Amino acid sequence: MATDRGDTGFGGRIGRTFAGSEGWWPERPTPPTGAPNVVVVLVDDLGYSDLGCFGGEIDTPNVDALAARGLRFTNFHAAPMCSPTRAALLTGCNPHEVGFGTVAHVDAGFPGYAMELGPDVATVAELLRDQGYATLMVGKWHLAKDSDCSAAGPQHSWPCQRGFDRFYGILDAFTNLHHPHRIVEDNHVVEVDRYPDGYYFTDDLTDRAISMIRERKASNPEQPFFLYFAHGAVHAPLHAKPADIAKYRGRYDEGWDVLRERRWTRQQELGIIPPGLPLPPRNHEANHEVVPWDELGVREQTVFARHMEVFAAMVDNVDQNLGRLLGALDEAGELENTIVIFTSDNGASREGEAVGTSAYYVHLLQGDDLDADHARLDLIGGPQTTPHYPRGWAMAGNTPFRLYKINTHAGGHTVPFVCAWPARWAHLAAETRGQYAHVTDILPTLLGCIGTERPDERQGRPLRSLAGADLGPVVASADAPGVHPEQLYEMNGHRGFYRDGWEVVTLHQPMTPFSDDEWELYDLTRDPNELHDLRAEHPERVRELAAAWEAAARAGQVYPLDEGSFIKYLQRPPRSEVYRQPVTVFPGTPTLERWRSVQLIWYRGLRVEVALDVAPGDRGYLFAHGDQGSGYGCYVLDDELRFVHNDGRGRVREVSGGRLAPGPRRVEVECTAPGGGVWDVALRVDGVTTGSDTGLTMLYGMAPFEGIDVGIDRRSPVSWSIYERFGPFAFTGRLRHARFVPGPLAPDAPDGMIDLLRQMGAQFE
Repeated sequence: MATDRGDTGFGGRIGRTFAGSEGWWPERPTPPTGAPNVVVVLVDDLGYSDLGCFGGEIDTPNVDALAARGLRFTNFHAAPMCSPTRAALLTGCNPHEVGFGTVAHVDAGFPGYAMELGPDVATVAELLRDQGYATLMVGKWHLAKDSDCSAAGPQHSWPCQRGFDRFYGILDAFTNLHHPHRIVEDNHVVEVDRYPDGYYFTDDLTDRAISMIRERKASNPEQPFFLYFAHGAVHAPLHAKPADIAKYRGRYDEGWDVLRERRWTRQQELGIIPPGLPLPPRNHEANHEVVPWDELGVREQTVFARHMEVFAAMVDNVDQNLGRLLGALDEAGELENTIVIFTSDNGASREGEAVGTSAYYVHLLQGDDLDADHARLDLIGGPQTTPHYPRGWAMAGNTPFRLYKINTHAGGHTVPFVCAWPARWAHLAAETRGQYAHVTDILPTLLGCIGTERPDERQGRPLRSLAGADLGPVVASADAPGVHPEQLYEMNGHRGFYRDGWEVVTLHQPMTPFSDDEWELYDLTRDPNELHDLRAEHPERVRELAAAWEAAARAGQVYPLDEGSFIKYLQRPPRSEVYRQPVTVFPGTPTLERWRSVQLIWYRGLRVEVALDVAPGDRGYLFAHGDQGSGYGCYVLDDELRFVHNDGRGRVREVSGGRLAPGPRRVEVECTAPGGGVWDVALRVDGVTTGSDTGLTMLYGMAPFEGIDVGIDRRSPVSWSIYERFGPFAFTGRLRHARFVPGPLAPDAPDGMIDLLRQMGAQFE
């Protein structure tokens, strides 16, 4: 009788009976004795000075208390944009090297911009799970290309496929915090028709995080956990709870110039910056400039201050929820042996541009409308608007540094960083560290704290080398030499390279040559906020660092650079054409994912064919695409067919399709795209035109940001007035299906101009 199973690695002895055999059990991963829990809190678009412990006036007592019992790193750097930072944090590698050279949306066909994590990198979640940790995530993922985020996947770059046992949050870049457009739990979409009154996404994430931890600790009290809490806040749209907004009413009436000076003064008092460090002049660079507050009109000041009140309320709520999370850990007796990191993914965002907006989704491509913003002043921050603040507030948020998120100047990537570990670092309480550190250092530092190392290979595959280093020596002593001597930056054509206290950096204007004359040179040891360009005094150092950038860029998959032609957003693999083919949706189908839905209307017309059986009194939505940020739909009320269009700025237009007679009916809604950014719409019943309108705002890009529903309008509504009366307004009759047929491209659609755009951009090769 066989006594072993050497071919399978079995280590026992197998006899004829259980009584005559010896059992054997393979070992499971076991964390090192005393291994700490790990909590990494990543806030979205939080500026360097937005926290109280970094000079801000916003109430953040819980972050401040964390800093008081831990450490603040005052020279900590992220990538200048969200997805690259997230990739770098989780892998310890530079973002271009792992396919995230920019924000994760479209795979343009190049290794540095593939928008998915490959098998040659390991995430901190994968590495810690290999060590026996429970790995949990809540919040914003944004490390999968848009085309992979639907229910059809593929899901290989989703959280649970990259090392997380549990996930609850969003795969996208942002969401409506009052009515999230699409929440994913693990690998499935959470079906929600209507959120409860008072729902707020940040609160929900914290509830889920606490629940996940308690569930794990109840099941296995000895197992340590890793929690990655990646906030959707404080990214636009700026949404906050009414009570939190009310707390900040009137606090920002003095404007961004006064706020910036006060934060700068406070930073010196706190020791965050050296005493006497000059405050840079107001940002004045072309396409980045900020108007003096005192030169604004009363109406502008009123709207702009309201935006900042909402932003402050969001930050305040993030802090409240940090307090709830840490309180739950303390109550469970887990806080003492938990490493807590609190930081931001990039500098404060200038995406609201000069005047901000109450309509973020459409503002990105359609520009400013201060009249619409002022008309909706009292709605800003609530569920009926999608606001973002003007870049003057981002300038203040990045005090004392220049410029903003996306830029490779310091304001784009210098972020607040707070960490604490009471069991090991209590003697370091309230200290600061000024050595250069980078987001890629987080992974090796955590592994060092746990007492393990990153392997050179995983599951038989070699892993890319780490870019980051273990910050352990820096944590231990403020006098220790830095461990991260050099770092490459690149974002949307802006370039930068840091080495041993010196930096070269460019502020690149789109559709201009990538010239060596762009390089600015700064001695960051003496001039951390980049006031004194020394390129004329040290041309040899400029050449040295520019050459170092070039070598690192070639080795690190940074090329090709974005010349500003828009091609990288339009260039897609041929297989993506499947998403622009007609699709049939049946009643009861979960919401068609938002990117999949918007492909049907991308700079083009659309025809929707609805087959239904009508009885007297039937009412409700036949279909709806979008939300309060913009959208369109068709519903029946009082036996009348109606088309509704929301331009995202609070302007709603309705088109009557006349009385809908009982019986089998074929309803057709056709939007044509004549050019100029508009749609003309016609309603037909059984082939007969029954209503029409012209000049409706075409929706494209990020609009609409909620997908297609058939037979209902789920979550955030296209029409607020209908929502107030009827909620999701499900159709009461028999709706057979709705077929969505993309129409021809508009004559001025950029998709039809790729060759021209390529010619325009080629001159900068």
